Amino acid sequence: MQEFVRELGRSTSSAGTLYLVGGATAVLEGWRASTIDIDVRLEPEADDVLRRISELKEVLDINVELASPPDFIPELPGWRDRSTFIAREGGLDIIKADRACELFAQIEPELYRYPAIDPPAFREAVERTFHC
Repeated sequence: MQEFVRELGRSTSSAGTLYLVGGATAVLEGWRASTIDIDVRLEPEADDVLRRISELKEVLDINVELASPPDFIPELPGWRDRSTFIAREGGLDIIKADRACELFAQIEPELYRYPAIDPPAFREAVERTFHC
């Protein structure tokens, strides 16, 4: 994961923010030793960065997904401001989203808008994963 973000930042000319989410944050927090893919959100999206992500997936033999919580669940107001800065690689700021336990309650009332989600099971998974 470190090699991926380092190479991505060094080899692109666009400035922006790369948010690491999902399993990537679990690895950074030490909750897991590895992850099967690196989930990221890029803001703003830039063609050169997206092309380089595709190239790095092949070169490094890793799976990278352009996916983050707002793609699947209600977006938490202010989540960008609460995300933790990790490093600057080239023009990219690398950020880790956090504070899952205390913020889950803010989105829970909106889960009905996402029929694929079972709210009680989701709550249980959040509590189990983050020891809420």
